[in-house]
Amino acid sequence: MKKRVAVLSGDGIGKEVTEAAVAVLDSIGRRFHHKFEWVYGLLGGAALDEAGHPIPEETIKICEESDAILLGAIGGPKWDHFPKELRPEKGLLQIRKHFELSVNLRPVQAYKTLLAFSPLKEEVAEGVDLVFVRELTGGLYFGEPSYHTDDQAVDTLVYGREEIERVVRFAFELAKQRRNKVSSIDKANVLESSRLWRKIVEEVAAEYPEVEYEHMLVDSASMKLITSPASFDVIVTENMFGDILSDEASVIAGSLGMLPSASLRADGFGLYEPVHGSAPDIAGQNKANPVGAILSGAMMLRSTFGMNQEAAAIEEAVRNVLEDGYFTGEFKVDGSNVLTTTEMTEKIIEEIEKELISDHILAAYS
Repeated sequence: MKKRVAVLSGDGIGKEVTEAAVAVLDSIGRRFHHKFEWVYGLLGGAALDEAGHPIPEETIKICEESDAILLGAIGGPKWDHFPKELRPEKGLLQIRKHFELSVNLRPVQAYKTLLAFSPLKEEVAEGVDLVFVRELTGGLYFGEPSYHTDDQAVDTLVYGREEIERVVRFAFELAKQRRNKVSSIDKANVLESSRLWRKIVEEVAAEYPEVEYEHMLVDSASMKLITSPASFDVIVTENMFGDILSDEASVIAGSLGMLPSASLRADGFGLYEPVHGSAPDIAGQNKANPVGAILSGAMMLRSTFGMNQEAAAIEEAVRNVLEDGYFTGEFKVDGSNVLTTTEMTEKIIEEIEKELISDHILAAYS
């Protein structure tokens, strides 16, 4: 199978981690007889520097002609003084809106070998395996009017039925593939938009009698993520709440560098990126953790290309490398096991290609 993927490395460590993901996906291609065509474009600060806009038309064209998008990271203090409409983050918001990437998935999994690095007690973090389903193209981040003066600021929170129903239904469908539980997060005691949200959740839930569901206020949810995170399965919520809560939950895994994400359109087209930022302080030093980007590649294989076996091979390789005691520098472990970005990537590829060698041996004797 041949697939064309737009690679938007972005800023800071973005280039390093996307290179890692591309290398791992190429190894998957060798093992499973796929061909990935990589087409590179500019987004964020790098696009501002070269083209004067955070998302040039050429980038949009590249993405439109591709089967999926792989993104590194964007932004950094270098561009903090730019006006709102030219900030690197504006490019990411525009690409989400342009491609109607309305559903954001952020899985959070606590690996046994990393429990000691979680800020939570090991017995609290153990067993965490949850996923956020966040509405991505509505709410406060896109509502109009939105402005500020020296004396007043206005943001507008708008949601329509279709936007809410789409993401809620996605969450219930996902729960059916997992542990049949949905936690819907809102602020229905204060916000009208949340009252509509809760009403629509009730309507959709009636179609999924096999799925247990609960409503939870966002402040209560933020506390429960710290006190009993393993009690969650699928968490569905609106744009801003999802942004904040998923960042809170991300540290459970011990490092932002471990976590992938996907932003999906209704037809399965998606943008895949690690949760972490551009980390300009370590850019170019071969220190970045590539696992979040690599696992984002696995999500792309599963969610957009339907390559479940291939995605599982990446996830297993990552798990095996961690269980063998190899880490990147943000983990305080024995220096002999601390790997660079390149070395961590090579270790994961070795795990994938061990299976490739085994497959060849079995084929020779079959």
